[in-house]
Amino acid sequence: MSEGTVQSLSRIRARAIKGFLRQLLGHGGAQLGLVCLVFFVAVAAMPNILVGPLQTAITATGDFLAPPSGQHLLGTDDVGRDVLNLVAHGARISLTIALLATVISLIVGTIVGITAGYFGGWVDVWLMRLTDFFFVVPSFVLALVITPVVLEVMGRGGEILGFRPSLFVIIVVIGLTSWAFIARVIRSQTLSLKERTFVDRARIAGSSDTSIMVRHILPNLVPQIAANGALVVANAIYIETSLSFLGLGDPLQPSWGTLLSLAQRAGAASVGAWWYLGAPGICVLMVSLAFVLIGNALDDTFNPRRRVIP
Repeated sequence: MSEGTVQSLSRIRARAIKGFLRQLLGHGGAQLGLVCLVFFVAVAAMPNILVGPLQTAITATGDFLAPPSGQHLLGTDDVGRDVLNLVAHGARISLTIALLATVISLIVGTIVGITAGYFGGWVDVWLMRLTDFFFVVPSFVLALVITPVVLEVMGRGGEILGFRPSLFVIIVVIGLTSWAFIARVIRSQTLSLKERTFVDRARIAGSSDTSIMVRHILPNLVPQIAANGALVVANAIYIETSLSFLGLGDPLQPSWGTLLSLAQRAGAASVGAWWYLGAPGICVLMVSLAFVLIGNALDDTFNPRRRVIP
């Protein structure tokens, strides 16, 4: 390939990327979602700089369940810890769990979907029956059943890949129970793509099935994976929050769900400590909404049928 051809292809790609970003950023939902997401990612990336080290019962600086004030903008919890400090550090845990669980879901769902759609036959039948099971049974129910059993076997001490066992188990369980939707979407797209001319040419050229799936079909699935991946993140945040609220989180590495659980145990609702429940709850809703808005915007951008022509 000549140098001129390479430069021409580079310019075409650059124009395509600029056009995509222009259309995406012109979407009102994407703008709101990105602003919200950037804010929370920044908080999660540097909580120590913004609010200081994670406070404990020993290092707490406020009175018990004190309302918001100039010293404590979001009030304090039942042991005097600053709620803003807890929420900022909880952002790192919640977002990390949700993003890693989503990566696992996307990998499993993509492998299952592309394999079922490409090979068809009995492979498709069996993989889709497995997918139907995970699709029909809510992810939260499966996670709620599996997580305590695995934690009982593994124990809660030590660390696994930098995470305490309870958080590591939650990440893996959410990831392995939330892939069915992605698998169905990928399968339907693969059924269409495998009939395209470029796939036939790859077969004639002697490419293996694995090579065709990875090098020719998978790149064309990236838009669908990206658009639906944003929605999976929102679902993962809800599941993690629910599991942690039920006491399966780790108090030493509190997520937003763990904070909601601690607030409920402290009777925050009954004593009128709305800030203790409200702060992590609003964070969960805002981040989930941000990912939903971004996912919808990506779908509108990638899917010509959903584009609104002015």
